[in-house]
Amino acid sequence: MSSSESGFASHVLLAWQQKLSINDLLNSASQLEAAQQYELAAVLYQTWLSRNQTAFNHFAYFNLGAALSNVGELEGAKNAYLQAIALSPTFVQPRFNLGSVYDRLGQPDAAVAEWTWVADHTSADNPDERAIRLLALNGLGRVLEAQQQYAQALARLTESLRMEPNQPDVLHHWVFLRAKQCVWPVYADIDGVDPELMRKSTSALAMIALSGDPEAQLAAAKHFVANKLRTDVPTLAASKGYGHKKIRIAYLSSDFCLHPVSMLTAELFELHDRKHFEVYGYCWSREDGSALRARIVGAMDHFERIHELSDEAAAQLIRDHEIDILVDLHGQTLGARPNLLAYRPAPIQITYLGLPATTGLPFIDYVIGDRFLIPKASAKYYTEKPLYMPDVYQVSDRKRVNAPVPSREICGLPRDAFVFCSFNNNYKFTPEMFATWMSILKRVPGSVLWLLSDNPWAEANLRQEASKHGVDAERLVFSGRAAPENYLARYGAADLFLDTFPFNAGTTANDALWMSLPVLTCSGRTFASRMAGALLTAADLDELITQDLSEYEEKAVALANAPEDCKRLRDHLAQVREDGALFDTPRFTRNLEKHFKRLVRASA
Repeated sequence: MSSSESGFASHVLLAWQQKLSINDLLNSASQLEAAQQYELAAVLYQTWLSRNQTAFNHFAYFNLGAALSNVGELEGAKNAYLQAIALSPTFVQPRFNLGSVYDRLGQPDAAVAEWTWVADHTSADNPDERAIRLLALNGLGRVLEAQQQYAQALARLTESLRMEPNQPDVLHHWVFLRAKQCVWPVYADIDGVDPELMRKSTSALAMIALSGDPEAQLAAAKHFVANKLRTDVPTLAASKGYGHKKIRIAYLSSDFCLHPVSMLTAELFELHDRKHFEVYGYCWSREDGSALRARIVGAMDHFERIHELSDEAAAQLIRDHEIDILVDLHGQTLGARPNLLAYRPAPIQITYLGLPATTGLPFIDYVIGDRFLIPKASAKYYTEKPLYMPDVYQVSDRKRVNAPVPSREICGLPRDAFVFCSFNNNYKFTPEMFATWMSILKRVPGSVLWLLSDNPWAEANLRQEASKHGVDAERLVFSGRAAPENYLARYGAADLFLDTFPFNAGTTANDALWMSLPVLTCSGRTFASRMAGALLTAADLDELITQDLSEYEEKAVALANAPEDCKRLRDHLAQVREDGALFDTPRFTRNLEKHFKRLVRASA
């Protein structure tokens, strides 16, 4: 028996004999934990607690909870923390840790309850409580945001920033929470917070909606890489291609479920030429039970769940499968695993659809685009090299199904009014865009603007903004989210889709055009501000692409007063749906495969 084993055994025996003091217990367990022997520490605590009743048992239960948590024994950790709280109801630390355990167990409401108690029973002015209160506030902000309780999340993160202004991660979420609720201006003063730090902390996705400057978006992406990315990992991919008879393409995503990315790509996976390609899907998506998810799984030759694998293990699995081309469908969006890609598990790595901007990721080689989306002069703002599709960058699904078009009464719309709509996410709205929309409504008497009811705070703020612009708030009509077939059907009840700027509609514009609803867009200099324009170019509808908000406003008003033009545009789009390049998914697939073959030949 080694000396450490002998020491552990003797301490367990002393604990059993009620001869081990609380101080000796803590010292011995600390030594075990320092050696990462958490299981032995837990056994020691359990033995001591089963045989000793002292005024300090709550400390022992707290430490037992920590030891069990460290080895993933979450139910045991939960019970230990509950025992500590029962013995000492004002003991703060086990309440915070219990919240973390509930969070890991997928019980967010219970986590919120514990962290709320901590936040409400500690003081920023007490040095002994300050750190744990900050952690509780930040935990609340994260979980409440995930629950779409945006106002409460923003309030808690504001408290956190007032305690400690220098928190880039908190600012990252704080900015986006304001954008999601249409709290304008999004950038606002908080005592002690450096405005430049706020801008630098803005996520790449939030920056797309806040700025039409490609340099700002590139800077945001590079800031993420510099501060969040592992760059010290080994490269796994072979230096040359593998020489397979069939090219092995892999798609990487946590959105293989009822999600806009899958709504666009499902048919692409089905149409890949199996004589020349073998298709893999690597997935950490939620099991949502949707028909779309089942369709995605069925479209892959090989479908791998990697949700339980570390980034390194997942990358090694991809390498073991000798993938030739890895297509990441995330970029820097929610659920992304950029550190997996950092291992470069495939010799060719491509970004597509997930983030409508440069990823800034140094191990992504190419971005799929088209010449309208990424003009040659704009390529310098991308860390990836553009792969130019000849028609349009965005793939479509011709198998999507729509329900019958609902009546305007069912939708809460006036029967005879001109109906503008914009079903984009609310965080894409800006004060400038909204002011333009309000001007349009003023100039088109009786018209209404039909919007997505994304969250109640955004809805309330937008109605308030409408009133500020002298527009009756009731002329904003909000509808909640709906099943895909019912959502598509809504487009048939509108007259004109008003796009957002500088973050255009992507999947939403595709859906509108598929349903023959004209889309009016304003194009700028960034990927995100040129998405709808790329679709309209492929549909031969350049007349709906404007270059500034003034031209955009004039065009919207003109169309609202020219029903014959709206009908002509609808008829044209119906023909595009039948035989145009925009929705020709087999053609898109063959063109993409030509790129893939060329890249693999070049790497041989």
